[in-house]
Amino acid sequence: MKIFVSSDHAGFSKKNELIKKLEEGKKYNEVYDMGPYTLDINDDYPVYASKVGLAVSENHNSMGILVCKSGEGMAIAANKIKGIRAVSATTESLARLSRQDNDSNILSLSAKELTNKEIFNFVSVWLSTPFSGLARHRRRIEEIAQLEKGKLL
Repeated sequence: MKIFVSSDHAGFSKKNELIKKLEEGKKYNEVYDMGPYTLDINDDYPVYASKVGLAVSENHNSMGILVCKSGEGMAIAANKIKGIRAVSATTESLARLSRQDNDSNILSLSAKELTNKEIFNFVSVWLSTPFSGLARHRRRIEEIAQLEKGKLL
């Protein structure tokens, strides 16, 4: 599985620690750092959210992880890309449910509110939780896809 990771300046150091941790155990051998590669306090999170969002949308069965100050801005930006279901999780339970029920493909996390340990725990839970595939959840994901096409439900 390909995992694309990015941040803005507020999440820069936590993104780098997360990438090290993901690569450490060799469990996730296809981890891609989508930037930023140097700290720039004037960068804009939509740029980096779009890099991950586009990579996930173009690579079937891949996942994306974003880290910014709140986790919210990058999720909003990533969700503008067709096929992306980005969530901002504040607990392990929400990370799990977002995969299990919503088949989320991007996890956005708060650098301000979460420790490195919490971030890695949330990511581990999220990456290891499969989509349930239940009919009601598949139907809802299809309804979301219809909204992306501008169709009213």
